[in-house]
Amino acid sequence: MSVEQLPPSNHTLAEYVHRLESGKALLSDSPEHVVEVVGILKSYGVVLDAYSNNLIYIAEHQFLRLFPFFKYFNGEVSLDKLLRHWAHNRINYEYAEYCMKAMLWHQGGGLADHVDDPTFRKRVEPLIQAKFKFNPLMQLLHKLFPEFLPEHMRVMCYYSGLGQFWRVMSDIFIDLSDRYDRGEIDSIPQVVQHIQDGLVAAASQPITYSVTLEGETYDVLPKDVGLTFLVDTAVPYVEAIFFRGTPFPGTVSYNAQAFQIPVYQRDFAYGALFADPLPIGGSGIPPTQLMQDMWHFLPDYLHKIYQSTTRGEDDIRVKICETFQKSMFCVTTAAIRGLAPFPMDTSELSEQKENRKYLETWMSRFVESRIREAQA
Repeated sequence: MSVEQLPPSNHTLAEYVHRLESGKALLSDSPEHVVEVVGILKSYGVVLDAYSNNLIYIAEHQFLRLFPFFKYFNGEVSLDKLLRHWAHNRINYEYAEYCMKAMLWHQGGGLADHVDDPTFRKRVEPLIQAKFKFNPLMQLLHKLFPEFLPEHMRVMCYYSGLGQFWRVMSDIFIDLSDRYDRGEIDSIPQVVQHIQDGLVAAASQPITYSVTLEGETYDVLPKDVGLTFLVDTAVPYVEAIFFRGTPFPGTVSYNAQAFQIPVYQRDFAYGALFADPLPIGGSGIPPTQLMQDMWHFLPDYLHKIYQSTTRGEDDIRVKICETFQKSMFCVTTAAIRGLAPFPMDTSELSEQKENRKYLETWMSRFVESRIREAQA
């Protein structure tokens, strides 16, 4: 029995429900979209490699430092690097921290549950004591504010968790580009399938976090906690960054009396799938930093496409953002399909009905997104 035998969906975005049921993607398939998505994900993969390395470096080497002045230097501090940093000739690691803080704030998944569990507080206490055993001022601070330093370690867990998540995604995107260059990828469904296969392959990969202090290793997130890639980092990331996000300064009023920001976090819709690309390039718009970073690593074939448009490179960050948004609908498609209760090509009517219900729940969240604009 095929999905065509199900009654038509009466959902607002029924066409996209049917697309997913038939093995298609949220983004329409066209040669132009394939070039754009593969090209931007190649650039994104390079940037994520840098972001991942820095986040993991901070988690493993900058923990319990109140003023980590050189956290973006990955342990390699030099005058030349410092001058380039001041001249802004560098990767914008601030955007990686923005995503990390969004995940920390929105919570979700086993990572959030574990760092809020009393056992986590007990696990980091020996590390705190060892770090500040000869620092009476910090010992006093710890006694006066007993949650301050444990909260710092909770943040470090998110540095590490996001870094490990992005490590996997970077490899998936770079491999996608390599396959495209070899002629193995020529459609959006193939792009989505590649990403989905990568997510599934890494689904049970453990998320752990340990630090070394004076030759002794402290397991902050040991393997036996049971945190895994897909459920505890990938899904919370999609929720926090793709859907909810945070309101960008200068685009809405933070004044509570203006009622421009939802009261509840669950109602936030500022994520990558909802944000208007036009403000990109403006002050206070965090994704501008990501678009700037990706600009430096665009493959030649995509860069030439941007240069051939009416405005050339004058609005290239906006163009990159529009393309990036298209690619994120592909990544979201892979996540939706990978998390479906049953395979999309199931022939069992009962399983098809469960999948239909599952997809319509997802589509309810896309009503205010830029899903239709992304098809251009």
